Amino acid sequence: MNTNGRQAGHLPGVLTQVASVRERAPATTIDQVVPRPFAAVYDENFAFVWRSVRRLGVVDSAVDDVVQDVFLVVYRQLPRFRGESSVRSWLFAIASRVVRDSRRSLRRKPGNLGGAGRVCDDVDLFADTAPSPHEKLATAEAVRTLHALLDGMRKERREVFILADLEQMTIGDIAAAVHANPNTIYSRLRAARADFDRAVIRLRANDQWRIR
Repeated sequence: MNTNGRQAGHLPGVLTQVASVRERAPATTIDQVVPRPFAAVYDENFAFVWRSVRRLGVVDSAVDDVVQDVFLVVYRQLPRFRGESSVRSWLFAIASRVVRDSRRSLRRKPGNLGGAGRVCDDVDLFADTAPSPHEKLATAEAVRTLHALLDGMRKERREVFILADLEQMTIGDIAAAVHANPNTIYSRLRAARADFDRAVIRLRANDQWRIR
């Protein structure tokens, strides 16, 4: 049950397809010498971290490296994790910091900046929920559009929107993930939804203009 007051199915227009789609992270394995607690965290949350890194605006060519950096931090800090928040709240907080640091580094490398619409075009990265090639392509286009809209949001609003409306996390877990109080989370979420709705309206207007 969604506890944040907005069902993912209420995302406007073609983006409703995203509600039933999770971008599929590349298949991965983990070496058997890794301690079991870390291996469990890795296996259970790799796809979540991978999605989060993409949605936070990392350019495609850097996603895998950034995800690896996130789990290196997780590996070092896991012995100190005491469960004060959910595992996913803790992981998202780490991912957000690593993404912030990586984007600073990428800005110094020509051609490596993330930007609106710069997401992977390979439809094989998405879950095989579409029964036909046409619907599969439509789903991939919906996800690409979503990423472009996310890139237009302010960082703190995008984080809350991702966790609340895309990952369906509770306000309490979101507050722990972004280190803010619940009232601030509600305020950011309202603003993020308003930003998102306005961006969708602009997108639809542009599409109608092109059709004329």
